[in-house]
This record gives sequence, structure tokens and C-alpha cells, in this order.
Amino acid sequence: MRQSKTLEALREQFRHPPAEFSPMPFWFWNDGLTREELIRQLHEFHAKEVDGFVLHPRMGLPRTLPYLSEPFMALVETAVSEAAKLGMTVILYDEAMYPSGSACGMVVRQNPDYASRGLQLREFPYRKGESPAFPLIEEESLVSLQAMRVGRDGSLEPESAIVLPHGEDGLPIVLPDESDWRLLAFVETPSRGTIRGVHEGQDDGEADAPPSADLLNPSAVQAFITLTHDVYYAKLAPYFGTTVIAMFTDEPDLLGRNHRTGLMPWTRGFLEEYIAAGGEERELPLLWLEGGERVVESRAIYDAAIRSRMTRTYYKPLADWCESHGIGLTGHPAESDDMGLLRSFHIPGQDVVWRYIAPENEKGITGVHSTMGKCSSDSARHRGKRRNLNEAFGVCGSEGGWSLTADNMKWYLDWLFVRGVNMICPHAFYYSIRGARRDERPPDVGPNNIWWPEYAMFSRYIKRLSWLMTDSMNGAKVAVMGGEAHLPWRIVRPLYESQIEFNYLEESLLADSCELRDGAIHIAGYRYEAVMVEEGWRLSPASWRILQIFAQQGGCLIELTSKVASKTGAGLLRTERETDIPQLLTDCLAMDYRLEPAAPSIRISTVAKGGVLFYVIVNEGEDSYRGKLEMNQGGYAEWWNPWSGECGAAACELSGSGMAAAFQVERRECLIMAIDNNRTPGVKVSRQTESGKTLDLSEGWRVIEGPWTGELAKLSSWTEWKGLAHYSGEMVYEMEFSIDAMSPASSWRLDLGDIHEIARLQVNGKEAGVAMWKPYVFHIGPLVQPGANKLRLSVQNSLANQYDGKSFPSGLIGPVRLS
Repeated sequence: MRQSKTLEALREQFRHPPAEFSPMPFWFWNDGLTREELIRQLHEFHAKEVDGFVLHPRMGLPRTLPYLSEPFMALVETAVSEAAKLGMTVILYDEAMYPSGSACGMVVRQNPDYASRGLQLREFPYRKGESPAFPLIEEESLVSLQAMRVGRDGSLEPESAIVLPHGEDGLPIVLPDESDWRLLAFVETPSRGTIRGVHEGQDDGEADAPPSADLLNPSAVQAFITLTHDVYYAKLAPYFGTTVIAMFTDEPDLLGRNHRTGLMPWTRGFLEEYIAAGGEERELPLLWLEGGERVVESRAIYDAAIRSRMTRTYYKPLADWCESHGIGLTGHPAESDDMGLLRSFHIPGQDVVWRYIAPENEKGITGVHSTMGKCSSDSARHRGKRRNLNEAFGVCGSEGGWSLTADNMKWYLDWLFVRGVNMICPHAFYYSIRGARRDERPPDVGPNNIWWPEYAMFSRYIKRLSWLMTDSMNGAKVAVMGGEAHLPWRIVRPLYESQIEFNYLEESLLADSCELRDGAIHIAGYRYEAVMVEEGWRLSPASWRILQIFAQQGGCLIELTSKVASKTGAGLLRTERETDIPQLLTDCLAMDYRLEPAAPSIRISTVAKGGVLFYVIVNEGEDSYRGKLEMNQGGYAEWWNPWSGECGAAACELSGSGMAAAFQVERRECLIMAIDNNRTPGVKVSRQTESGKTLDLSEGWRVIEGPWTGELAKLSSWTEWKGLAHYSGEMVYEMEFSIDAMSPASSWRLDLGDIHEIARLQVNGKEAGVAMWKPYVFHIGPLVQPGANKLRLSVQNSLANQYDGKSFPSGLIGPVRLS
């Protein structure tokens, strides 16, 4: 049967994806730099199929190489020009070190008035007939003066707030009654915040930590652009728009790090803007005080006003500069669900950091951080952005330090890809791990770690899935309403566990960019037949009116809430239990596929690309899954393996109006089914049942290379061996076994059991492959022979044992089974 040319072309791109989809690692410039070493490292990256990087100045740069100085910029030009020769792409990082906006303190050094500012609440006693004094330093100003009654329990009563005139010095303050009153002064003051710099003495809490800038002040931001962006462009203009593709801005902080306590972000003249946004001066105390009916609403108005100004004064000027210079703005804001702030980004992003999400304790589907993957991808989907990125792996080891494993890296990649992320920025490749540099937000996930010899496998994997998730659309029929700074997670957890695809839809887009038609919401090519709302009190009345029209037209509208019903209307379904959600959706929508049996650890995204439908299946759990994917469409199907690049016909059964495919997906595995609807399904192939013969190969092993050699009485972690509790390195094992001549050699499967952490296997002197996570299974049929056989196994363990003083299990532990 002749195959579709479209499918053939897509398969070839999948097997050999373009360099455009390369991982873009943070490259930490963290030591004395030389031209020769920069070029050497770039060629090493390129040899591992890493075809791009984020040039990131980092703690450890010597003071003899000042940030943005001519010698520094000459080295930048060296790296970028060499990248151009190699066909690599570069993202420039806009700060030294982070958060962005300070130019390593140069903004404030240029003008001290550009330092970050905040609003402080100061409380004073009230004495009738006296004229109180409010001492201010030169850099401060009084924004508002208020009086507030003290209740019987000693707490302030926000409803009693009175705004007092404060421009007439020396006049006594007269209040309306004899109650116990306090005076509240709201003072705009320097935050004294800092950033982490790149030179010795510039880290958090150190005397020379660079001061943070006032990012709500457009003049300060323009100074930042002049000092940073214009300097890069002056040196690298010929590379902009070709080799240099973007500028990365990193979680800007309005108050700075280590700022004075008790402050709210503020800037000169902001009171008028706050009031124009719907705030009231007399409600400023509610930014600090609890109580009163309007606390939530007042804080929401303030937050929205601050975010609006930050977009206008910081993100948009950066985006405009990037666009006018032929590149994109990328990076990420500070919070995992900061979807609204991504609107200005050409490549919206987020960051997996500090193990906020992880394989254990359901952290991948619970809590606010579990929203970050789709925060960036759904922003890109609905705002027409082709790529979205994630800065991944920073301090993500199970016990911090260098404890991150290849196993965990694979889990994080799959977690991101199945949610639609299509640009990966590994954090980080270190120029140097000399001295304390190796402890700067570790580990190095590239050249200085144990998986580097095999890193091309990761590069190809990242390219394949980034390619698939670009210039494609997922098949979500369900939209989940999200806010500017809030994405719900309780309502979507059962969707993940039931393989029901959804996209977050920003509330601000509902009126501005969506069209209601045929009982569905249409935006950017997506068609949503169901809308889900968590805690509907968060939505504006205008948004509720739009959703009511959607429901009246036949759309499915579901609210998850713990409050008494505040909204009613035709078509609105309400529940207090998230476990009800899948059934409510199933009753409303025709589902295109289902798993049998059910599996809460399996994630599925359907992706349409180039006229072919793809099912991306990811196992986020710890156990292998074997089952059946039942689909309501037909067509010719293939299984694609993004790790190996192997592709082959899928055996399917016709089932009613669709078809079904049996499959198995191991832990830490992603499988892709590609379906060409223009061809008929392949014929189901019956599997031959192999005999159940199993050989136990757990005995007879010896260590032939390493700090200890000899025969092993039994397999165990080498950290239990004398003197090796903290050894990090390599051990080489050997053993012999025999099989009889009648055994079906083509079917032999070797399971090495537990190994920590990277296993490279030879069978009878021939390479059998590499495994970096469990299951450590090798299909060795073509390599075994009747009679005597020899296994040679090289195992490399975690560097955390050496660098962090850990004693993690290491080496071949087994049991070893050949079946």
C-alpha cells in the first residue's frame, strides 16, 4: 500500500528535526573567560546537537571583566560570531545576574531616583489637639494620611477610615468623636531592594549587591534599555534577526530582593492611577489589614493597576525594542500563573525551578505551580505566538545540589511537552564548576554531568517533540477560565487523570478576541464546546454575561465552587466536587478517544499537524501501563518513538465507527501515534506468545574496573563497600551466562533491575545500548548466541555523592533477569 506523501514528509522531519528546535540551554558565563575556551565549549555543544544557547552572565565573573564592558562585549561577539559559523542561534540575557531591570546596578548609579520604590504603612498615636509629626527622609514622600478607629479588641477597624488633609503643616487634626484613633501614614519610600550580581561581593545580603530599579518608572526602564539592549545591538547588529533571535528577561521584581519588609510596590504619582483604575484612597489600609467586606476586591484592583502599569512601563517597551530590532522578547515573569503578563512576550515563558513540580506527591497536577506548563503554551496558542519556552531543571534535584537525575530530567521534559511547551531552556550549562561555582543553583545539566556523553539523545528528543508541538494545534474542546494572575488547578486535575484535554482561556480574551457561534467559543482557530469555571466569584459580571449567552446557545458551562450559588441560568452546571467533572463533561461532549482500562497517571494530547493527527501519550507515573486506546476515527496508524526516532505501523482493530490500538507505555516513556485519515487502517497483527523461560543472572558478577575490583558475592550498592560511601564515578561489571541452542534468540530481553544511574551495556563485545532510568531493559536477541555469552556493564552514579557528601545508592543492584 502506497503511503501518504504528507505522512512520509512528516515522518522524515520527526526523525531528523531541524536545528531550530534545539534545546537552548542557559550558558553560565561564571569565571574568567577566554576566547579559546568559549569557542571550544561551543563546538562541544554543537557536537552534542545543541544548536543554540542563552548567553547568561553569572556569579563568578571576575571584576577584571566588568559586565557590558568592552572586553566583555568582545567575548560576546566572539561567541555569537562562532555560533553563526556553526549555524547556531543565540538568545541574549538582559541582566547580570537576576532579577532583570537593573543592568547590574548601573541604572541606579546613573540616577539614584531610579531605585525601586514601595509604599509603606506607618502607624502613629493620635492625641486630640496636637499636630503630629511624620518624619520623612529626603527620598520619601507622604502619599496619604488617614485616621482609623481602634476597636475594643485593639485591632483597627478598616470601615472607619477617614482620609485627612496632609499638606498643611502645623495644623492640629480634629476627628469626629472621642473614640480611640490611630493615624496611618502611607509613605512612598525606597525599597532598598537588590538583585544578585555577577561579581564577588554582589550576592544576596552582600555589601555590593546591585540596587534594583524602579520598573514602574518609564525613565528608569529606558535607562535600562539604553545601558543593556543598545549596547548589545551596537556590538552585534549584523547578527540580530538571524543568529540572535531573542532577548531574555528574567522574573523582574518590583521591590527587588531582600527589600525592606512591609512594602507594597509603588512609584511616584501612582495614587492617581490607582484611583483611576477603580481604587479608593481610603481603602489603601486594606492592602495590609485584614477584615472588611472589600479586602479581596480592593487588593484585586490594586494588583490589576500595578500589573497594568508594569506591562506599560516595562514589558511593552522591551517588546517594542526587540521587535524594532528584528528579534523577539522572551523570558518569564515571577509567578507560575502570571498569564496576563505574558501578553507582551513574542515567546512567552515560564520556569520549572526548585522542584516545585516533581514526580512525587502528585506535585505535577496539584498546586499553583502545576499550571505553569499550560500558562505559557495556552498564552501562545490564543495570542498567535509560534513558540513558548520553559527554563527547566534549576535546583530540581530530589535533595537539591547535584541530586538531579536523568530520570527526573526525562519526567520534566515529558511533563512540559504534553502540555504544549515547545522550546526548552535547560538550566544550565556551566562554563566552569571551579570552587563555589558548582554550587550556584546546581547542577550543571550539560557538559559537567554524567549524561553528557549521551546528551545528543536528549537533544534529538527535545527537537522531535518541540517540532511536533510547533505549527500545530491541540484538540481541546474544553476551555478553563483563567485570570490575569490566577489559573485554577483543582478543576483541571480530574481532566488530566481522565485524559480530557483542555486549554486555559484568559478572561480578558473572552470579550476582546472570542466569537460565540454554534454553541461554541471560537478563538485563534480553537473551538471550545465546554467552558469550566472554578470559583466563579472571580469573574466579572461582563464575563458571566458572555458565558450565559454561550450556555444559552447550547454550550456546556460548568462551575466548581465551594460557595453558595451566586450565578444561575440555563445551561449552568454546578458542583462542589472536582471528581464530578469528568462525568459532567462526558454527558455534554462527544469524546474522541478513551483509555481502557482507566489510568490516572497517563496524559494524552491530540495534536493536528500537516493534515495528520497525533496522539501524544505520556506516562507520568511510576508503573508500566498496558491497555488500549479506543478512537472514534479510522485511518492508517503508526507508532513513533520520540526517544529513538523509530517509526512503524500500528496494529489496530476496527471498532464501530473507529478503531482501537493496544499498546504499552513504560514509566518515563512517551509514545506517539500518528494517524493518516486518508488511508485505511492497517491489519491487526496477532502476537506470537513466547515461552515463559527466565534466567536469573543476579549471581556471578565481578567488577573489573573501578576503585575496587573483584568477585561479588551478591549485587549491592557500592556505597556499602568499604571506602566508597561517597564515591562518584564509574564501575565496570562483567559476567558470563549460557543458553541452549534451542532458545529463540530473537526474543531475549535483559532486565537489569535497579541501577544507579547510567548503564552502558555490551553483549559479546557488541554495543547493546545505554539506559538512564528504570526500567533498565535491553532487547539483546540479535546479540546473544547459543552457548556461552558475556555481558559487560559500565555504570556511572550521581555526582551528588562526591559534590554534596551524599551516599545515594550506586551501581548495579539488580535483580538481573533474562527472559
